[in-house]
Amino acid sequence: MSSRRRPFTLIISAAIEAAEGFAGLVFGLFVGWETVVGKPLDLASAIGVAVLALLGGLGMLAVARGLLRMQRWSRSPAVVTQLFALFVAWNLIQSEQPGYGVPLAAGAVIALVALLSAPTTKALFTEDPTDPKDSTDPKDSTGETGPP
Repeated sequence: MSSRRRPFTLIISAAIEAAEGFAGLVFGLFVGWETVVGKPLDLASAIGVAVLALLGGLGMLAVARGLLRMQRWSRSPAVVTQLFALFVAWNLIQSEQPGYGVPLAAGAVIALVALLSAPTTKALFTEDPTDPKDSTDPKDSTGETGPP
């Protein structure tokens, strides 16, 4: 990891992404457990939901880790997952489950604002002059672009 400071907005967005990822894992484990010990109406669908929730939760935790490590690639999937969270929150609210939908919507909005804020953008997309891996200059130190 580079010597750049991690802004508070990046920490907040990573924390929300991690919380949602953890919730996805818990939901996947719950559905998986209920599939094994219960009597699902459709076994294939129950297994599919459990696997997708587990994979989604793991993916969101990986994105949260990428945000904490200030890796550029992590912002796009974090924005996408927050947009999906808004969609899910809206459906939860419409299906008379505001206890789940409102907190999810609030978290998604906070995460989106933090992800798209100037401090986060600067932290993720400003090159660190002390880190040689951050250089996007195709020329090496001699000024040549490739092997002779």
